[in-house]
Amino acid sequence: MPVPASLAVTDFGAIPGGHSDAAPAVGAALQSAASLEGPVVLRFPPGDYHLWPEAAPRRELYVSNTVGDDPRYRDKTIALLVEAMDDLVISGEGARLILHGIQTTFAVIDSRRVRIDGLEFDFAVPTVVDATVVEAGVAAGWPFRVIRVPETTLFSVEGRSIRWHGEVLGSGAVAWEGRDSLEYTQIHDPFSGRTRRGPNPLFENVRSIEAVGHREIRIDYDHGEEPADLGLVYEMRLTTRDHPGALVLDSSGVTLSGLRFRFLHGFGVVAQGSRDVAIESCEFRTPPGSGRHTAGFADFVQFSGCSGRAVVRDCLFDGPHDDPVNVHGTYLRVGGQPDRRTLELEYAHGETAGLPQFSPGDEIEIVNRETLQAIAWATVEGVQQPSGRDHTRPLRSITLTCGSDLPGDLADWTAVENVTRTPAVHIARNVFRNVPTRGVLVTTRRQVLIEENRFERPGMAGVYVSCDAGEWWESGPVRDLTVRGNEFVEPGGPAVFVDPRIARADSAHPVHHGVAVEGNRFVLGEVPALDATSTQGIRFRDNSIVRSGPEGWDVVLRACSDADIEHDVGELPLRIAEIR
Repeated sequence: MPVPASLAVTDFGAIPGGHSDAAPAVGAALQSAASLEGPVVLRFPPGDYHLWPEAAPRRELYVSNTVGDDPRYRDKTIALLVEAMDDLVISGEGARLILHGIQTTFAVIDSRRVRIDGLEFDFAVPTVVDATVVEAGVAAGWPFRVIRVPETTLFSVEGRSIRWHGEVLGSGAVAWEGRDSLEYTQIHDPFSGRTRRGPNPLFENVRSIEAVGHREIRIDYDHGEEPADLGLVYEMRLTTRDHPGALVLDSSGVTLSGLRFRFLHGFGVVAQGSRDVAIESCEFRTPPGSGRHTAGFADFVQFSGCSGRAVVRDCLFDGPHDDPVNVHGTYLRVGGQPDRRTLELEYAHGETAGLPQFSPGDEIEIVNRETLQAIAWATVEGVQQPSGRDHTRPLRSITLTCGSDLPGDLADWTAVENVTRTPAVHIARNVFRNVPTRGVLVTTRRQVLIEENRFERPGMAGVYVSCDAGEWWESGPVRDLTVRGNEFVEPGGPAVFVDPRIARADSAHPVHHGVAVEGNRFVLGEVPALDATSTQGIRFRDNSIVRSGPEGWDVVLRACSDADIEHDVGELPLRIAEIR
């Protein structure tokens, strides 16, 4: 094995602890690393590095579940770009990269055997406003609140309104701006350890607003009852996912290890069209003592159209605005069928378009969109599709040529999944907390093992298995899923929820197969430990269930066949509802 060449960003002018823009030096260091043959280690010595967008590389990219083909957001600004590089280690224990403006923290594109290790990423001005109610009451007959925002939040009071905004960039424009409750709110309760989506009362019936103290704002109201939300945190943001938080695109053998994500703007760490990606010992959490509670603008981690193995282990996920981990493929709607071997496919969801989905030799499955039952299989012989890197071709349509005849009249009622681009999944020893949604979403037909995780009071299910060709268009069915040795603490929905989105469930034609729920500990309110629909071969054994609220069903089965359910949990009989 050749000895790796060693470089440091300080060799190119980056100054740890300085406040000047380190982006030119970081870009030069990466270019130098790309020019060397053999393995390279690029080091960030300990200290802070500020990265501004003006000198950062930009690429036209189309990323799953973001802004689709909206031309306003074609170009992505990338603070740390690894492109067409093999055998690279980026090491940075003790180094903190502080991003300014709107950027993707890093992207690994068209690369192999890349490891990013030890870095901490944060934003100078996060794009989520965390407002804590620190005082509430009635004064002179008027209800009021005092809210406190973190040091990193920029704002101005303008009459009876607040303008939140990002930094002023070199162009003179602000990075982002919005007013009052912005476009979306979720509410975090530090005392109960729960985070939920809900209405925002902070800016209703406002009589006056004034800044008081250093980071505090008093809001008086012209009518209403005394506020009863002392201590709650209103997490407010805009809704456009204009950038991926980080991106692993069309790459293989990528490992993200020991990283600390203090804030991710946009859509989390997205692995797209990649093979063998591992995320290990990473921390997704705001800096302790910062007054911030939101570490992610949306999801934390998403695998879309990947293959090989997708691994997430020994991580902490704390404070996203959507799902911490989501693994899925993409169904494409069949919009036309010119002949028996040709399909005209369409991206159906507005947030996904412009990315390639197929290569010659890939295997596809065609399903009935209402039942998700397979109709036919074929091998891809040729494809005309967008590149994911430019807009010279149509961004919402794909023409697929198959190597054998297909059934006729497939247009409008069927969908296609690339079954070659589906990963095996291992999710182990992670902690999920302050989550408004599900903990783990997974839809892949290869082996899935979810083990030894702790799910603390997610707003919905702990583990969610969907598959739908009508809403999010996230494919596909599970065939071998094991959920074992996990702890589910008071989830807001079924702890394990197998929920294919079909018009009517039929036990003779199941969507999912081979789901084992074994050796888990469930602490539940009135929700079930397992709720499953249209699934064959469920095993539910050696689990323990503790009820913290009113008793409900322990297991709910809807149109499920060949289920093997252990009927006793300790000394108590299992409460099972079977709905045919």
